[in-house]
Amino acid sequence: MNAWVINLAGIAVMMLIVWWFWLSRPQARRASGAGAIEIIVDNGVYTPARIEVPAGKPVTLRFVRKDPSPCAEKALFDELGISADLPVGKPLDVTVTPPRPGEYEFTCQMRMYRGTLVAR
Repeated sequence: MNAWVINLAGIAVMMLIVWWFWLSRPQARRASGAGAIEIIVDNGVYTPARIEVPAGKPVTLRFVRKDPSPCAEKALFDELGISADLPVGKPLDVTVTPPRPGEYEFTCQMRMYRGTLVAR
């Protein structure tokens, strides 16, 4: 009986790990058109990590880096050819223009911090 309980608990933990790292999607924040969208860089995550923006229109993202670790030093938009150095404690505005509808990932240089621009 104890072996069954341990096996079921192990399977439950594995399912939680799979959901957390590969299946979960953060709730998207929509660009309202008024002002910059603030993105907090802290504790290994971008908040919000999923942002809906209009395709073909410039959008300003205001990165506020609170994490002093070297991993949080940059924000990279590989598909858009944009790289930004993020100072600790100072907001930095980055203007991006997604050229067409789709998803555009932004990450730190080590790819541990991850976010997505969803252009519609």
